[in-house]
Amino acid sequence: MHRPLQAAAVTTAAALALLAGCASGTDWSRPHPRPSAIGALGAGFIGPDESPAPESTVTPDPGSWSKVRPSDGARVVLLTAGHDRPTKTLVTAVKTWAGDEDVDLRTVTAAGTADLLPAVVRAMDLHPDLVISAGNSLVDPLATVTPSHLDQEFLVVGAELAEPTHNVTAVDWTGASFRGEGLGMSSAYDAASFTAARCAAAVRAGTAAVLSGHTGIVVWLDRF
Repeated sequence: MHRPLQAAAVTTAAALALLAGCASGTDWSRPHPRPSAIGALGAGFIGPDESPAPESTVTPDPGSWSKVRPSDGARVVLLTAGHDRPTKTLVTAVKTWAGDEDVDLRTVTAAGTADLLPAVVRAMDLHPDLVISAGNSLVDPLATVTPSHLDQEFLVVGAELAEPTHNVTAVDWTGASFRGEGLGMSSAYDAASFTAARCAAAVRAGTAAVLSGHTGIVVWLDRF
C-alpha cells in the first residue's frame, strides 16, 4: 500500500534532478564576452606575411599553435554529419579539445542528406562563438549559408570551401581537401590520413588561427 508514495518520491527526485541539471547549464540566450586568445602563435605559424590574404594558404611549423587556448566561457557548436571513420575521428578530436580547454560545447548532428542544410541553420541559431564542422557532406550546405552570415565564425576541419568568405577558416592536408560535390573528391584523398594525432593537431591549429584573428584562410597541416 506504500507503492504510490514510493512512486511519488521517485518522480519528485527525478524532477529535482532534472531541474538541477538545467540550472547548472550555461544559458546561451544571454550575451557574453567574445572569447579571446590566451597565449600567442609561434613565429612559424603564419610565416613572413603577418597578415595573410583572404583565401590564402599558410603552412605552420609543427606545434606553432600549441600555446594558444580560448579564454573562459567560449561557446562552440560541433556540427557533424556522417558515420565514416574520418568524421568520427574528427568528432573525437573536437570533443577532446573542448574538454581539455573547458569549452562550453554543444553538438548538432545532421540526421541525413535532407537535414544537412537545416542542421547548419540549427547550429547558427544557437549563436555560438564558433561552429566547427566535421564531415565532407556539410561542405556544400556551408558554402550556401556562410556568405549570408558573415558575423558567424566557422571552422571546417579536414575539408575546405572552394570560395570561402572571411568568416570561414579551414584546416586541410594532403589526403583530405574535399571542396564540394561540384569539384569531386581530391585524387589524393586518403581516409587513413585522418589519424587521431593529425585530427587533434588540426582542431588546435584551426581554433588557434581563429582565436588569433587569422580567419578566411586555409591552414595546411602536412606537418604536425
